[in-house]
Amino acid sequence: MAALRRDERAIEGLPVRLVVALVVGVASLSVMLNMVSGVQGLAVTELDVRPEPEVTTPGEQELALTVVGPDGDPVAGATVVVSGESASLDGVATGRTGPDGTTSVTVAPSLGPNREQGTLSVTIKPPAGGQYADRRGNTRVLVVAA
Repeated sequence: MAALRRDERAIEGLPVRLVVALVVGVASLSVMLNMVSGVQGLAVTELDVRPEPEVTTPGEQELALTVVGPDGDPVAGATVVVSGESASLDGVATGRTGPDGTTSVTVAPSLGPNREQGTLSVTIKPPAGGQYADRRGNTRVLVVAA
């Protein structure tokens, strides 16, 4: 114990190290708390589309498409693109959702020879400036031979 009391370096260096550790610790804690509280701000909301009808036949017709968030709330200002998958379309059909989250597009799907059914793909371009994404597959429209 007497040797420790005579060591002047330990007594002088210890408070400086504690102050530095305290300052660095508080700064790190502050950054971590900001990150945790900001996690919700960095999150994105996945969109889905609800086509009506979900099953249709070849030939020209109107599709009503409603873009919704995970809670089922409509999303305005999204662009919806309908394209051929295993059923054919001449080009693509697009529409922009209104305040009720709905748009309608005219499509004329056709099936290849010896095909009883096919699908149309629906993709969503989220509204600009929002925290929306369309990363997962959306509901497809089934086209069946009459």
